[in-house]
Amino acid sequence: MADADLLKGIEFFKNIDSHTLQELSSHGRVREYDKGMIVYRAKEQVKYIYFQLQGKSILYNMTHSGSRKIIFILGRGELLNDNVSGEQKTSLFCETIEKSAILEIPFSVFLKQMEKDFKLTSKVISSQERKIWRLGHQLKNTMGSIYLERKLAAKLWKLSRDFGIKTERGTEIDIRMSVTFLADLLGAPRETTSRVCKTLMEHGLINMNRKRITITDPERMSYFYKTGIYKESEG
Repeated sequence: MADADLLKGIEFFKNIDSHTLQELSSHGRVREYDKGMIVYRAKEQVKYIYFQLQGKSILYNMTHSGSRKIIFILGRGELLNDNVSGEQKTSLFCETIEKSAILEIPFSVFLKQMEKDFKLTSKVISSQERKIWRLGHQLKNTMGSIYLERKLAAKLWKLSRDFGIKTERGTEIDIRMSVTFLADLLGAPRETTSRVCKTLMEHGLINMNRKRITITDPERMSYFYKTGIYKESEG
């Protein structure tokens, strides 16, 4: 059983009726996951609604060449399911990339509370709408003549906004990312991704140290991915 106060501390459940929270918490459980564990697989009939409480997870699919294509990186308070009706099989994989705590609520319980509490239903709709909005931006960046440097810059800028920590060197993304991980995120070969990272470093947009990436100047990074122009640092 999960603690109702735990749900109150999650942004998703703010302003949700106390009775709804009590019902969800009484049927929910918190499960610990090590890094690299699969929460659910594509083409499975998932039995639970999942919320990330600690750590981070990725949603991805497999390409025809057998490599991963990371679609979302999700952190604390995020709804992890790619569908919430329970009628369709999942289309994506969900995997932890850090040691995680994940709240599991049976589909039947969650859907019943959605029927009773429109605020909960509204929260679910808003969460899925944000994912669709982010997918739209991803598709825009894959069409046309956008260079891989700009595509990676856009993704790193977004991650620095969502998971950034301010440091003296800039904004450090609080995710350990290898070149292979970045290649999966970019949907490009590892060798190509390595060259792209080197280009961004040569222009002073990022620093990479032990799988940690720092955006040296988020404003310059934003300007570059939007225009393709390497603006000189004012420093």
